[in-house]
Amino acid sequence: MTASERILASLKALIAHFTAMSPLAWTINLALTVGVSLLAVATGRLARRLARFGAQHLPGPPDAEKTVRSNRLARLAGRTVQVAATMIAVLVIAEIWSFNLLGWTATPLGARILGATVRLAVLLVATVAAFELVGLAIGRATDGFVGHAAEPRRRAQLATLGPLLAGIAQTAIVIVGVLMALSELGVKIGPLLAGAGVVGVALGFGAQTLVKDFLTGIFLIVEDIVSVGDIVRIGDSGGLVEQMTLRTIRLRDFDGTVHVFPYSEAQVLHNLTKTFSYYVFDLQVSYDSDLDAALAIMRRVGGRLKADPDFADKILEPIEVVGVDSLADSGVVLKARIKTEPLQQWNVGREYNRRIKLAFDEAGVEIPFPHMQVVMPDRQVAELAGLREAVN
Repeated sequence: MTASERILASLKALIAHFTAMSPLAWTINLALTVGVSLLAVATGRLARRLARFGAQHLPGPPDAEKTVRSNRLARLAGRTVQVAATMIAVLVIAEIWSFNLLGWTATPLGARILGATVRLAVLLVATVAAFELVGLAIGRATDGFVGHAAEPRRRAQLATLGPLLAGIAQTAIVIVGVLMALSELGVKIGPLLAGAGVVGVALGFGAQTLVKDFLTGIFLIVEDIVSVGDIVRIGDSGGLVEQMTLRTIRLRDFDGTVHVFPYSEAQVLHNLTKTFSYYVFDLQVSYDSDLDAALAIMRRVGGRLKADPDFADKILEPIEVVGVDSLADSGVVLKARIKTEPLQQWNVGREYNRRIKLAFDEAGVEIPFPHMQVVMPDRQVAELAGLREAVN
């Protein structure tokens, strides 16, 4: 019998089966079909809500990462239950209409397909669970180490290493899961791994920049050159180090702009907040001012600022007044600096600038500003004098 003949015979048997059913049987079967379908849909929606509720109560700080993880877990759990409920509903509906699909699953082909589907589903769930658990475990361990670290710099370094370690571990889990899934589908993993090794060597020669980015980033973190939370400048851009991935460093500028640099392009990196910081003052006073009095005022204002309870813990050492730094066109430049905690130099500097301005005004120390003097030729001066006399 040809394929077309088998199809026609199946259609005739199907039509004969439906025409032999009574109206009452049709009504009952349709009601049961609708009820099973609605139950499957309701089960999927309930599973999504329960998964979202459970994911929101996972341990960990309520940050953006936890929100993303919770939504991902909820979607995966809901879809898994939805697929399972749909498959069960199809089998039940088939039994309602007297189609023995369960008998087909008992055949060698059906049993093989059903077993492979179940194993792939279990593998998917196990991979996702391991993916999330590893990320959660590394995050919790990193938070514990950060909490017990005595030095702020060590805490920043550990906080930077945590996401990198989680990314490496989760990537390895995904690769293992994909290889196991291919093995379940009948793909020979051995030749695939050998070919991947050859392709990896070939890509290594063509992707030297990626390898350089990765290695440079590892050394930047291990050598504690930069960490998340530092203020750095790379080229003409600067900002807060918001994230360090396996290949890039991301800076958030003061106006909210995000600058993304591959590590290989960060050849010269200026860290403004490692261990401590300085705020440097270049104050100009007029040539007529008493320089000794101005320097004394600078020391006095710095001492009062350090004694202020709001700034005492931010300033590490008394103000260092260097003295006369240069003789500029419009005034004398006085240089000084204050050593502060990392990230605090701008707050201290703004307050010092405010106070020194008030102190200079009170003491009569003039802060010069540019003046413009217009010099006219003698001929134009004479013409203006003649015009003035004519008007008078």
